[in-house]
Amino acid sequence: MAQKLSTKEILEENLANAAPEKLQRVKVVLHNIRSLHNVGSVFRSSDAFGISEIIISGYTPTPPRPEITKTAIGAEEFVNWSYVEDPTDTFYELKKKGYTIFGMEQTTNSIPLTDFDTQQYEDICIVMGNEVTGIDEDILSHIDQFIMIPQFGQKHSLNVSVAAAVMLYALLEKMSH
Repeated sequence: MAQKLSTKEILEENLANAAPEKLQRVKVVLHNIRSLHNVGSVFRSSDAFGISEIIISGYTPTPPRPEITKTAIGAEEFVNWSYVEDPTDTFYELKKKGYTIFGMEQTTNSIPLTDFDTQQYEDICIVMGNEVTGIDEDILSHIDQFIMIPQFGQKHSLNVSVAAAVMLYALLEKMSH
């Protein structure tokens, strides 16, 4: 019969492994996210998948905040993060460094996540937008390509922190081969 691993055993296993190098270079931009809990959850998922940096922009709340820490369970201490009011200059800088900027958004030309071929891109930055309105119109033109998560139910969206976790897991799957 299987036995659950202790927290210490899980940590030892995690620290003995490393995320694929390409996944470690992924950056996540959280622009105009309202919920501190969503921010904390993205920190937690980013830590779990070995993401290098979260860039927080607009009115997205930043650590230290008890609500972020509660959901992140302290992951904000292990994932590099920075804050910029307007991400436009950050997008230019990342593009100069060879990053392709992807927006998680449902648009007329979004690539389904199932069809997204990460091998075509050296470095990837994922932009996540507001929980209700998505990515702001004023930054859409700075995004190179859009990705959407295929959905088949009656609702047309996922919670932003869930969408981030799905995206990061898909990147792990795609970059591990």
